[in-house]
Amino acid sequence: MTKTTKSGFLDDYLSHLLARASHLVAEDFSDTLKAAGIDRGRWRILAALSDTDEMPIGRLAKAVLMKQPTLTKILDRMEGEDLVRRHNSPDDRRSTLIRITGRGRDMVSDLLVKSKEQEQQILKSYSDKEEQVLKHVLRTLIERME
Repeated sequence: MTKTTKSGFLDDYLSHLLARASHLVAEDFSDTLKAAGIDRGRWRILAALSDTDEMPIGRLAKAVLMKQPTLTKILDRMEGEDLVRRHNSPDDRRSTLIRITGRGRDMVSDLLVKSKEQEQQILKSYSDKEEQVLKHVLRTLIERME
């Protein structure tokens, strides 16, 4: 006799599945961040800034999934550590732009490589097509929700 397993609400609830997957991936990378002496928030900020010259603080907050007041407090500390610099936009004095420093780039460069290695490890059991579909579905979901 085959035992039927009944799924609970959370086992099929999109929001929970996305959050759980994100949590598991982030936890898997925690030891790497800890060894580098950086927390997840600072990692996300440096990673977001790593491939741009500068970014408005509002866009950065959205990219790193933080409320702007929380981000501002972290940026205060990071600026003190010479990881980022803030300056007013030449086009709009009310807009603050954030730029990663050379020290910030040095701190994040190895972590970017390690994060891609972790991603490859996580996705190794997926075909290239499955990986493309997974990322496409997630990007599309984000675009539609925004």
